[in-house]
Amino acid sequence: MIRAWQSLMAKLDAKIEEGEKRQPFLKTVSLKALPFADAASPEFPLGQLLRLALFQISVGMAAVMLLGTLNRVMIVELSIPAMLVASMIALPVLVAPLRALFGFKSDTYRSAIGWKRIPFLWFGSLYQFGGLAIMPFALIVLSGDQTYEVPYAGEVLAAIAFVMTGLGMHMTQTAGLALASDRATDETRPRVVALLYVMFLIGMGVSALVVGWLLYDFSQIRLIEVVQGAAALTLLINVVALWKQEAVRPMSRAEREAPRPLFRDAWADYTRGGQAGRLLAVVFIGAVAFNMQDVLLEPYGGEVLGLSVSATTLLTATWAVGALIAFGMAARWLAQRMDPYRMAGRGVLAGIAAFAAVIFAAPLDSPAIFYTGAFLIGWGGGLFAVATLTAAMLMPVQGLAGRGLALGAWGAAQATGAGLSIFAGGTIRDVVNATALSGSLGEPLNTPATGYASVYALEIALLFLTLVVLGPLVRSWGALQTPTGSSERIGLAELPS
Repeated sequence: MIRAWQSLMAKLDAKIEEGEKRQPFLKTVSLKALPFADAASPEFPLGQLLRLALFQISVGMAAVMLLGTLNRVMIVELSIPAMLVASMIALPVLVAPLRALFGFKSDTYRSAIGWKRIPFLWFGSLYQFGGLAIMPFALIVLSGDQTYEVPYAGEVLAAIAFVMTGLGMHMTQTAGLALASDRATDETRPRVVALLYVMFLIGMGVSALVVGWLLYDFSQIRLIEVVQGAAALTLLINVVALWKQEAVRPMSRAEREAPRPLFRDAWADYTRGGQAGRLLAVVFIGAVAFNMQDVLLEPYGGEVLGLSVSATTLLTATWAVGALIAFGMAARWLAQRMDPYRMAGRGVLAGIAAFAAVIFAAPLDSPAIFYTGAFLIGWGGGLFAVATLTAAMLMPVQGLAGRGLALGAWGAAQATGAGLSIFAGGTIRDVVNATALSGSLGEPLNTPATGYASVYALEIALLFLTLVVLGPLVRSWGALQTPTGSSERIGLAELPS
């Protein structure tokens, strides 16, 4: 009996030892098989990372509502003048510069339980929820379908709805990115950034399909149901995302009442040395260059190349595939410690090739070249965005500046550039086409392609300007790296708590 027991225990020990030997191999295989699984760390497990990333789904859903679905509904179904629609859509862009202030406030916020980012995530969610909740009623009043004695009631209500939604999006995204950056390690932070961008893209893509399907048979009641349903889903998703994501660190009354640093002092610390200012200039110019075509690509395919509606709809999918591939490649390259500025340069070069392909697609009458250009726009723009955001996270600053301020400044530059460029692109196209089609530019340019080509050519020029501004940052990157063997890694300075 004793010998049998000993034999059984020996076999059990052998099985356990064999399992321990296999575990690293199995773990390696699972990490390779699951996208972005290597973005997790013991301090930030994959389950919590994916749950926190849900806030990007809600922000993507709101972005689709503002820039896509409601844009079309206001002009076509509600017959609201296009100029008024453009003004309403521009309102969220006006509050984009506040992202730097939101980030700074989340760096320096003091509460009794020690939370910094969660309060801003929560109140950003409430603003986003409130804006979407009142928006359908405001749009119905704005369309003139309902008459009220209060002058400009529709305009005022719609403006409040758009500003609240935009404010909530900016506050939620800034605090969420800062919280994810806080929890990630130096090694996993680049892959966390790429994952968050993938989630944002997924949120936009899925929301566009679902909302478009729900509003296929349009009515005012259906509009109210869909938009308010999105508002309720936003609040639910964000509560799940922020639940238990920040540790409780009780603070004394004296700590909470201590004098707080001023935003201008923190901003001065962040921009000290000029590199932060140059990076923000790169982000702004690059965002203008990549996004000026946002509202022109599909009309270009239909009006100039004669593509059907279904064919031009595939452009969004083509662009999204390019961006997703770029996010995956960015995560891989950043894990190999590639210079993020050089990676941003690769994205800019891809953008130059992309817009050149789009321009030449018209004289060559080649949809294949056109789709290739759309793919490269997504790839180059996605790579540029991830690279510059990672550079903002890793840029060494001094004094009072923290991750929230850095991420907020990046978001302000990116969102402002993107919003202004969309308006500028449509305006330039209309003005140039009106001149060209009148015959003022000569017979060779008397074609609808002239206005589109002028915008794409301007984008190429802006991308070359982006490379010029980016150059000194590439040269300076090597001096910022931690010496080999050093136990410390240069990163964004945290405000002492």
